[in-house]
Amino acid sequence: MRLLSTRSGRVTRGPVHHPLFARYYARISVGAESRLGMAGVRERLLAGLSGRVIEIGAGNGLNFGHYPGAVAEVVAIEPEPRLRQLALESALRAQVPVDVVPGAAEALPVKSEAFDAVVLSLVLCSVRDVPRTLGEVRRVLRPGGEVRFFEHGQGGGRAMTLTQHALDRTLWPVLNGGCHLAREPVAALREAGFRLGPHRRVMLPERGPALPTSYCALGVAWRPDEPDGR
Repeated sequence: MRLLSTRSGRVTRGPVHHPLFARYYARISVGAESRLGMAGVRERLLAGLSGRVIEIGAGNGLNFGHYPGAVAEVVAIEPEPRLRQLALESALRAQVPVDVVPGAAEALPVKSEAFDAVVLSLVLCSVRDVPRTLGEVRRVLRPGGEVRFFEHGQGGGRAMTLTQHALDRTLWPVLNGGCHLAREPVAALREAGFRLGPHRRVMLPERGPALPTSYCALGVAWRPDEPDGR
């Protein structure tokens, strides 16, 4: 089921609405492509993908230009209206078919076992319910399908961890579209029943002082082939 197509050029208001953050994110994310090396991270994240892919939390669509030609279709879910409009514009420039639709990560508007891969790119930090989101990821993936993930989370020493938790309890989520700094995406994937493949720590920026958002994980996981998902 598709709620919004790139062909419609129409954006509807949904339950997620962060207009100030959307404007801010749209600006800094473009600069981060070269300044922080995000373009290279996106290349590594998406390399080798094929078939039907669903990207959850597509933002302003900066991944779209990095999907390899073997990808038959990308269904990109983005709940924030302004970012979704920017994603629609990015989809029109993509080299692979991209369909941008509204929807919540905790209730994806697509059929079960319909996709060969799921892409999670800086989204688990801001979803309202991580276990429910990953339950939806398992539902929409075919058995044996893969999850490509690039997520920031808890890291550093005791002082940095305390800082991340303190920011999460105060203004950080309010000012940053619901983002949380101290979540643990790799552990969450494991607890959700995914089989973890190669993954590694990535620091952004690679050089310079570590920030609360610097501790990232880049890797792959699979939905097991067993019917019960475990």
